[in-house]
Amino acid sequence: MGHPPLEFSDCYLDSPDFRERLKCYEQELERTNKFIKDVIKDGNALISAMRNYSSAVQKFSQTLQSFQFDFIGDTLTDDEINIAESFKEFAELLNEVENERMMMVHNASDLLIKPLENFRKEQIGFTKERKKKFEKDGERFYSLLDRHLHLSSKKKESQLQEADLQVDKERHNFFESSLDYVYQIQEVQESKKFNIVEPVLAFLHSLFISNSLTVELTQDFLPYKQQLQLSLQNTRNHFSSTREEMEELKKRMKEAPQTCKLPGQPTIEGYLYTQEKWALGISWVKYYCQYEKETKTLTMTPMEQKPGAKQGPLDLTLKYCVRRKTESIDKRFCFDIETNERPGTITLQALSEANRRLWMEAMDGKEPVSYPTLGKPSMELNEVGFKFVRKCINIIETKGIKTEGLYRTVGSNIQVQKLLNAFFDPKCPGDVDFHNSDWDIKTITSSLKFYLRNLSEPVMTYRLHKELVSAAKSDNLDYRLGAIHSLVYKLPEKNREMLEILIRHLVNVCEHSKENLMTPSNMGVIFGPTLMRAQEDTVAAMMNIKFQNIVVEILIEHFGKIYLGPPEESAAPPVPPPRVTARRHKPITISKRLLRERTVFYTSSLDESEDEMQHQTPNGTIPGSLEPLKPPQHPKLPIQRSGEADPGRKSPSRPVSDGKLEPCPEVDVGKLVSRLQDGGTKATPKATNGPMPGSGPTKTPSFHIKRPAPRPLAHHKDGDADSFSKVRPPGEKPTIIRPPVRPPDPPCRAATAQKPEPKQDVVAGNAGEIPSSVVASRTRFFETASRKTGR
Repeated sequence: MGHPPLEFSDCYLDSPDFRERLKCYEQELERTNKFIKDVIKDGNALISAMRNYSSAVQKFSQTLQSFQFDFIGDTLTDDEINIAESFKEFAELLNEVENERMMMVHNASDLLIKPLENFRKEQIGFTKERKKKFEKDGERFYSLLDRHLHLSSKKKESQLQEADLQVDKERHNFFESSLDYVYQIQEVQESKKFNIVEPVLAFLHSLFISNSLTVELTQDFLPYKQQLQLSLQNTRNHFSSTREEMEELKKRMKEAPQTCKLPGQPTIEGYLYTQEKWALGISWVKYYCQYEKETKTLTMTPMEQKPGAKQGPLDLTLKYCVRRKTESIDKRFCFDIETNERPGTITLQALSEANRRLWMEAMDGKEPVSYPTLGKPSMELNEVGFKFVRKCINIIETKGIKTEGLYRTVGSNIQVQKLLNAFFDPKCPGDVDFHNSDWDIKTITSSLKFYLRNLSEPVMTYRLHKELVSAAKSDNLDYRLGAIHSLVYKLPEKNREMLEILIRHLVNVCEHSKENLMTPSNMGVIFGPTLMRAQEDTVAAMMNIKFQNIVVEILIEHFGKIYLGPPEESAAPPVPPPRVTARRHKPITISKRLLRERTVFYTSSLDESEDEMQHQTPNGTIPGSLEPLKPPQHPKLPIQRSGEADPGRKSPSRPVSDGKLEPCPEVDVGKLVSRLQDGGTKATPKATNGPMPGSGPTKTPSFHIKRPAPRPLAHHKDGDADSFSKVRPPGEKPTIIRPPVRPPDPPCRAATAQKPEPKQDVVAGNAGEIPSSVVASRTRFFETASRKTGR
């Protein structure tokens, strides 16, 4: 269940609905705090109680399984879906390895317990301190306000002014405490996605690689671990970008709380006191009032419920509003209204003089006031702007395209303003020499971002903003691309031209990502809020920044297809072609992986040529087949990038070569073991990294040769990371290949098995099966060695 965002504007109003939503966040915070305590408790039990290891793992996995992330907004990104499902995946893994009696590494406490404890004490504990300050300031403010509103207007002016100042001071303190508390509780709600998952992920990684009995399971875990790390890093980048925008919104709200009115909300709302006449006298009743100017409807919700009766909101239609004369009543800040539903005049008391003026202006009273407006420098998408962008791109691609952290590292604000003022000078626009030593690459990139960010309307326009965000939220990957492709050609011509210039430049930057470390995902985080922004400044709009980043990321990755030409039907997003199964995003998983393919190999295949080697399956070759078997298919992980020069997107399933010799893969180890059992062969097997020296029947190879390496993918693929992101045919279903859960039993120690197997059986095609795992391979190797030494 998703919680609605807490708007900073609600902190000023402090409505009952705001308090109710805040309560939901507090309950979720307490639930998260309890969950972290459970994880820490169970983690300590797992480390200390080795005798009860199995039961401790089971309890810990149940704790992980029981937790479900709540999120802000209505949709999750692909990375957040991976994070939300991560604890279920972790729990399945723990159940799978429970029977393997794995041992905990010595630094498990540093990996798991300390980060979670620090997060709980520093982040959640700090949030609770903010809550106490918020409640304390709120109680102080409302109690002071109640006393203040009962002051008689006949008191001395100096006393009244002093009381007003005291109320304003307490109101300011309460409003600041409310803003700080809302900001902090939403920050913890968002940051827990990676601050809680990352320690558990590191702990699980250490758990798997610390026990040699789970080598194959660890190899299966590595792709998931690395992809989840990418998801966590992407989520962290989105969070950082969103936090910067929210900090700016928070500052604007502090300066002028009334300027950021949300669309669809009443013209004005807040607390008012109503004078009610009874037989025994007059009383003032507190109401929460909402006024809609278009319909002249005033909705009054009583805050003091009478015992035994539940009062609902009262809707009144306003006739007119007039300020109450000071001498006619002993209360301050009063004004009168007349409605169609009630006879006579209703006297209302505002919270302050400024508050009364706002209510009277909204109700067309006699003392209208105007809302303050905040000036913001804006720029236009004109000929000078195009010239500026082209010059910036030209100098960046000429001199600084390989600069590490390009666009991520900001320049000096003084130099940026100096460059912009010089270039956009009305007297001589564009008269700036970018080759001047005063303008470094950081200054130029920051100036380009500043220009795009301060356009009067963003490059991708306000009109298409909701449609673009909606397309990025779709879980159908084909629809995402098709919808964004169609919407790009709905942009005005100059906007589309500017967007093409920018995206082409960003593609060039990403092609040098090995040097500048700027991948499409990183560029999306930087240019998402720059090329797209919502028309209203709200927390809800800030939460959609991560989807703006995805839009820019898609534009970069599919630039060639999108700008090859408009879609066939530009009136609506193109419908994806029919598929056997629609290509949709699915959370990454390893708990539902399939078994690896097991293939019988023959010793006669040791002399195969290199052409035949290209037709191998991952565990050997089946001779006699005219057509090579299809390589095992692997699942396409979410948001898999196809760029070749993207180091941040390398396939986690393939080890990256660093120029050193790697140990032989499992298939060659199995062939070597078979040769030892058969008494040796004349042929020399070919390893992945070159020929391996032959071994006689009485010579036992060193154990170093037997050390398993991570299995590569099918041999016919070229490259380490590029093969994983290779585009598949539309109808091809991805699968995950994995070994059996348990290795098979070792061969029998019968005396007859010591003799080499006759060659006739090999020729006839009755050779033994491939060892089903690395553990089985080692077992067979040591069985053979022990027989030979025991003769």
